[in-house]
Amino acid sequence: MEKSTWVATPNIAVVKYWGKKDNYLNIPNNGSISVTMDETLSTRTTVEFSPMHKKDELVLNGQFARDTELARAVKVLDAIRKAAGIKERAHVESENNFPTAAGIASSASGFAALACAGADSAGLQASEKELSIFARLGSGSACRSVLGGFAEWKVGSKKNGSDSYAVRVAPAEHWLELRNVIAITDSKRKKTGSAEGMELTTATSGLYSERVRTRPEIIRLMKGAILRKDLPDFLELTMRESSHMHAVMLDSFPPIMYLNDVSREIMWSIHEFNKSKGKICAGYTFDAGPNAHVYTVEKYANEVERMLRGISGVQKTIVCRSGNGPRKLSDMYALF
Repeated sequence: MEKSTWVATPNIAVVKYWGKKDNYLNIPNNGSISVTMDETLSTRTTVEFSPMHKKDELVLNGQFARDTELARAVKVLDAIRKAAGIKERAHVESENNFPTAAGIASSASGFAALACAGADSAGLQASEKELSIFARLGSGSACRSVLGGFAEWKVGSKKNGSDSYAVRVAPAEHWLELRNVIAITDSKRKKTGSAEGMELTTATSGLYSERVRTRPEIIRLMKGAILRKDLPDFLELTMRESSHMHAVMLDSFPPIMYLNDVSREIMWSIHEFNKSKGKICAGYTFDAGPNAHVYTVEKYANEVERMLRGISGVQKTIVCRSGNGPRKLSDMYALF
């Protein structure tokens, strides 16, 4: 067993999962589709299994992790230990180059990096399917970040989650012109975590069952738009899907409100932008947080970024392309 360091990147869902069949195994109620970002946004993680470590430890952005964060990491490490037939504890250090827990999918990149580095350190020659399942145990959306490009998370039907993992819809190079222009409106940790929010929605929203029932058709339409590189269809589906998820959040009781006034201003500005162009050429999506992810293509990316920067309350913009997924780094990039 050797120390291993990997870098992974967030994915931003264009058909989103919200709610789980199994909270411990992170098995979703509905499937989802995402785009994995390039290394403009990334998490670097170093893992070492060793007899020297008396317990599992996780250092996140220079600070020892909270108990809840460590418990999620241990679920992944336990699954890797079981698969590898080892008992050694692990020391893990992880760093993000972007805000944590603010709706930019830091958990997705973090647990994808942990799954890849952990499996490698344990000496496993793990398949993408196995890595996706390992990552899912820490964070559901992380199962998609194990893959580059466009990924679909299959719900599966087995209670043990062995058929709930991500598969590739298309590689990153399929749609090289695609851009995600991110508008940071609030980089603070959100008040309601995703896991807590999902439980509240599934328990109290009257709209939720209809969302679950209709997602398979939305996934079918979204996959078609991606494979055809049909920008207007892709963007309209993306915006409608984002609003649908936030509608069921708002229908929860008490209501869950991740969007802020700046988020809503961005939404209206995108519609005005598209109106000025006479077609849909930019489309927003919001995860469980107020920061906007505006998909467009290279031709319009600079205009979209300028428009977003002109909105009061937008603190920062970041432009990403689709990325190729996790990769191993040399020991010179290890965090310890």
